[in-house]
Amino acid sequence: MYLPEKGKTRAEIFEFLKIARSYDARWEEGRIYAYVYDPGKDVMEVGKQAFVAYMVENGLDPTAFPSLLKLESDVTRAVIHLLRGGEQVVGSVTTGGTESILMAVKTARDWARFTRPEIQAPEMIVCQTAHHAFHKAAQYFGLKVVITAFDPQTFRADVDAMRAAITPNTVLLVGSAPAYPQGVVDPIPEIAALAQERGLLCHVDACVGGIHLSIMRKMGRSVPPFDWTVPGVTSISTDLHKFGYCPKQASVIMYRDKALRRFQMFTSTKTTGYTLVNPTMLSSRSGGPLAGAWAVLNYLGEEGYMRLVSEVMQAAERMMDGVRSIPELRVMGQPDMCLFAITSDSLNMFQLTDAMVAKGWTVQSQFGKPGAPRNMHISVQYSAARHADDFVAALRQSVEEVKLAPPIDVSAVLGPLNELLASGDPQIFENAMALVGMQDGKLPTELALINTLLEAMPDDIQAQFLIEFFNNLYA
Repeated sequence: MYLPEKGKTRAEIFEFLKIARSYDARWEEGRIYAYVYDPGKDVMEVGKQAFVAYMVENGLDPTAFPSLLKLESDVTRAVIHLLRGGEQVVGSVTTGGTESILMAVKTARDWARFTRPEIQAPEMIVCQTAHHAFHKAAQYFGLKVVITAFDPQTFRADVDAMRAAITPNTVLLVGSAPAYPQGVVDPIPEIAALAQERGLLCHVDACVGGIHLSIMRKMGRSVPPFDWTVPGVTSISTDLHKFGYCPKQASVIMYRDKALRRFQMFTSTKTTGYTLVNPTMLSSRSGGPLAGAWAVLNYLGEEGYMRLVSEVMQAAERMMDGVRSIPELRVMGQPDMCLFAITSDSLNMFQLTDAMVAKGWTVQSQFGKPGAPRNMHISVQYSAARHADDFVAALRQSVEEVKLAPPIDVSAVLGPLNELLASGDPQIFENAMALVGMQDGKLPTELALINTLLEAMPDDIQAQFLIEFFNNLYA
């Protein structure tokens, strides 16, 4: 597009946006098990109105917009209390789980620079099931990621493997509550105790589960310990725009005390401009997400969240029981909340995902790794809960279709692809993408072949392949 010489009318603008949205996942229908967390129209409308009311206000300067400081303090304190933190626990609102994790890792690095200046190459230890954001943070902030094993039956972090991985350069241990791929909570007390024993920081990634698990606990359900009551935990990240059902983009990063949080902050007085103080990653921050989060937290309250969590958990348990009733499928491990993964010893799960997507269901494929076969990930959120039985019926039908479908044969493509990868051709990735049907920035409707081939690539080649594709996808 070019900037139009003459502005378009409101009608033209919104007609275009309406048409553009028609190509997106239809989350309003409730058949989406990833990306969107829909609490229903009434809650959504409250969050939307508060978001728009504060869309222009800027969190850069709390002296100019003291109402944003009040809203942030309220939201942060509400989440801290929900996760059973005392008054000494502090936090900040960020734009999402990735930023919260980035801040936790940056804090650990800078804490180590101050308290252990002899460390020149800081390391953090994460289970292979931990979120990609830790790897992103390591790349951004110059840490080394030491990846440790998980139990192939439970998919929980192996604490003995973490212990063995600690070196004089280790500054941070990471646990997940839950880890996104299979929805299981790591043994947080053991990880935190290990960190405390070795004088290390311990971060709990409760981005996806912090609110949901805390409400489950309040309802009397069994929840593994993960929050501020666990000794040795020094920081926790919890998203508001996932199972807090607040408008995107809102998350909270919390610390055991202010002395630790100070390492998160950035300030600069070195230019001729105004003095800059950033509590989190961004400078300018729209007040919209913050106001939306404050509004939804207050509108729902504990009673409202209990209603949502109750319906979601009942649906998730029905869905998992339905999966277990299909002989070809199984649920991986014992999920602790409403996230779970489905795998099979006899079916190509990428084909099964394609079959479900073709029926209008939004689900995610996850590549296989040693100890964790390829699988289909499901996150059950409120608006999708009402479709639990329909989902199982569609899954059962899709299994029968995949059983009758010809298997994915990658041999005809894998040979030429390996030749390309070994050739050193400067057009290697463009030619490789054409080979698997990824041309002109467009994905084919069915992804089973592409996912099967990507899974077969070494991690570094797979990553470069995806970078090249997305580099060409965007303007």
